[in-house]
Amino acid sequence: MKHLGHLARFLALALLGAPALDAQWKTETYVLKAGWNGLYLHGDASYATPAQLFQAYPAVDQVWRWNPNPDQIQFSTSPAVPDATSSEWTIWNRNDPAEQQLTKMLGQSAYLIHCTGAAGTSTAVALAQKPQPPNATWLITGANFIGFPSDPSTSTSTFANYFASFPVAISTPTKVYKYIGGELSALNPIEVTSFGNEKVDRNNAYWFQAATVGDFTGLIEYELPSNAGLDFGRTGVALTVGVMNRSNVAVTLTVSTQASEPAPAGQTGITGSVPITRRVLDSTTGAYTETPITGSFSVTITANGRLDLQFGIDRSQLTGSASALYASLLRIKDSAHLTDVLLPVTAQKATPAGLWVGEVSVTTVVSTAAGSPGATTARAFPLRLIIHVDDAGVARVLSQAFVGTLAATGHAPGICTHEGGLWADTKADALRLVSSQMPLDRVIAGTGAFAVGRTLTYTIPLPFDDVTNPFVHTYHPDHDNLDARFRPLGAGVESYTVTRVVTLTFTAAPPDGSTVSGWGTTVYGGTYAETITGLNRQPLTVGGGFGMRRVSEVAALDTTTL
Repeated sequence: MKHLGHLARFLALALLGAPALDAQWKTETYVLKAGWNGLYLHGDASYATPAQLFQAYPAVDQVWRWNPNPDQIQFSTSPAVPDATSSEWTIWNRNDPAEQQLTKMLGQSAYLIHCTGAAGTSTAVALAQKPQPPNATWLITGANFIGFPSDPSTSTSTFANYFASFPVAISTPTKVYKYIGGELSALNPIEVTSFGNEKVDRNNAYWFQAATVGDFTGLIEYELPSNAGLDFGRTGVALTVGVMNRSNVAVTLTVSTQASEPAPAGQTGITGSVPITRRVLDSTTGAYTETPITGSFSVTITANGRLDLQFGIDRSQLTGSASALYASLLRIKDSAHLTDVLLPVTAQKATPAGLWVGEVSVTTVVSTAAGSPGATTARAFPLRLIIHVDDAGVARVLSQAFVGTLAATGHAPGICTHEGGLWADTKADALRLVSSQMPLDRVIAGTGAFAVGRTLTYTIPLPFDDVTNPFVHTYHPDHDNLDARFRPLGAGVESYTVTRVVTLTFTAAPPDGSTVSGWGTTVYGGTYAETITGLNRQPLTVGGGFGMRRVSEVAALDTTTL
């Protein structure tokens, strides 16, 4: 079907706005001194507000997030001194409602945190978060507030060693500063002067006055399938992680797996770890061998070299429900003892659960006129089709759907049928899908199954007094369903109830004989038939083909109206 090519291009753009699933969790503990502290968050903690995250830590009274922007015009005179009027900073002040614009703590971001208390005292703060792949943007302005995934278990990760492969970061006239607690003064933040002895603390954020650009985060650079790390979803079987050695000597990487901690309250629970495998290509047979990763394995990257790490999944072990989330971490450490990186890994059971969007191509209309030459249309007519399949396999056709962060407690990523179901702070990032051929605000369960070789049938009623009924015209006295005295009229006087019965037949291959990659797994489609009654004295019959792709794998559908 020709419409599939257009659909694929549309979804390639639409998917950019779709959120990833809830992932794995790890709690990091930060020791914050009384006064000002620089903190770097390697994981995302946006599931809760700062007030909720620091509820058990009353000493934390201010959180300032640094917002690096290469195109920013308005800069602070001194970035190390926070300025509430600068858009470089977003603030949460526990004691001032007017300064609570910071509503979530994003991952791979630097924060300036103030704690109350006597000089020399400290507060240990534990934050559950979703680890994210390393990411950094160095700005040529020289104002870089940033942190690094250094190895906390070794003393060799000094500034001199850590930045040996990116020397511009610490070369003269560059200066590096760190916060040490206490009020802001000439001694806080204080300059790091001994690069050979000062260890890079992975939990600290540092100021680098280095006029350079780049994306340096450590000795090894990572190329990942997405910002979600290794997300196998419901259908993925193999993923690749590219690793590049920035140094002039060979480096050995040790790769192991780590289980996720339990999810915080309000977040999607973790059913178990992802049964991930290592895939190695046999150059003789041209086939891959897959070995479960139960311990660890090592690979060596040549000086300034690059290689691909191939990973697979044993889907036979994903035995939970359609909504079950499997999540864990892939841990990678280098032989130079400089970095300790956690990459997220997620997967779900292979089912059609989730949100599907597609296009119907209507190519036949059976004429009711005597002597009509045929049913084939001069050209195809497109219709948007939105279907959600839940955990139990129930498929519902929707008028509209919103994919984003939900307003419900926990702010989990999900799907809702009304805009009010989205979290107000992230509405701008949500994906909105609308089917204009549907009446407004409908969620209609079908009969049958969303599966190859099966059919789905939907009955879509359009009441005689519905605003979208084609017989109704608000400002026409003969079609407003009101008599001469403006009293309501019943059905069949000025307008009629229209009923559409739609049947989708899922085929094992495209009906037009074409070849579509992923048909029956990532692409579903088949033949479309619809019978319309109430619009004409005789039933009207149309037909054609359809194709659908999945834009979200979330099995739950929020139909709350606000």
